Amino acid sequence: MGERHIAAAAHDLVKDFDGNRAVDGVSLSVPAGSISGILGPNGAGKTTCLRMLLGIIDPTSGTRTLLGRDKPLEAAREVGYLPEERGLYPSMPAAEAIAFMGALRGLPITTGRRRAVELLEGRGFGDWAKRPIRTLSKGMAQTVQLLGTIVHKPRLIVLDEPFSGLDAINQEKLEQLIRDEAAAGTTVIFSTHVIAHAERLCERVAIIAEGKVAFEGAVDEARGQLRPIVHLRTRAADGPWRQAIPASAERIGGEWRFELPDGGPEPLLKALLDGHAGIETLSIERPGLHDAFIAIAGAAAAREMGHAPQEAV
Repeated sequence: MGERHIAAAAHDLVKDFDGNRAVDGVSLSVPAGSISGILGPNGAGKTTCLRMLLGIIDPTSGTRTLLGRDKPLEAAREVGYLPEERGLYPSMPAAEAIAFMGALRGLPITTGRRRAVELLEGRGFGDWAKRPIRTLSKGMAQTVQLLGTIVHKPRLIVLDEPFSGLDAINQEKLEQLIRDEAAAGTTVIFSTHVIAHAERLCERVAIIAEGKVAFEGAVDEARGQLRPIVHLRTRAADGPWRQAIPASAERIGGEWRFELPDGGPEPLLKALLDGHAGIETLSIERPGLHDAFIAIAGAAAAREMGHAPQEAV
């Protein structure tokens, strides 16, 4: 993949605060037009990585590029950034708040007002336009701030924990907005400690634990680090087919569970048929990003994120 196809990249970024290393040699690459996630527990260094990538803070060492520029702040007008710490003027009407955020990125205020109304009406929120921010719910206010992040039509959108504090309905709306922006060709990077959001949205993830990147690449590559799990029920309790089942297999409630052996499903299926096992059910379950995260970052990191590791099968 050539450099011209990379929207953002970090190379061995290190950041120290008062002698404490918050980020320790992070490298990542974000293809243009992709949805990429930075996944890890709170305190892992996700926000610091994003701020260095955007040029808000400088790294102690390492380099980064943003939209082809070695100095990220030069690309600021082409970036939409939603920080984890939200903030809007309570007395400002919603449409005016969106236009104001666009103006901070160089969008003429009259253009911003027109686009603000269009964005609100296009999502069924036209009646919010003249309502002061203080009269909106938390989810509504966060939606307004998100629309202000995209009103200037950035090439890159960076969202820091964007789902935090939203109920399920507003989370779904936000996910759809992210998909819509990516479908229009915009690159999206977001940080999260919720694995499900990354699994549903991301093409690529960087898994960060204790300031280091434990994995960076396609979601399918992360999941591919684990073998698929076989779920098998047979009518026969024993027979020569048992030799095809690994010794580490578990039997739970009459169902065999084990990792798919080398060679894939065909040799297993042949052994079951030839051995007259009497297959009642046979399914092969591909590991999810949750299982991959535990394998890559460890169970302790998963617990820090509020995801209890599932029992091994």
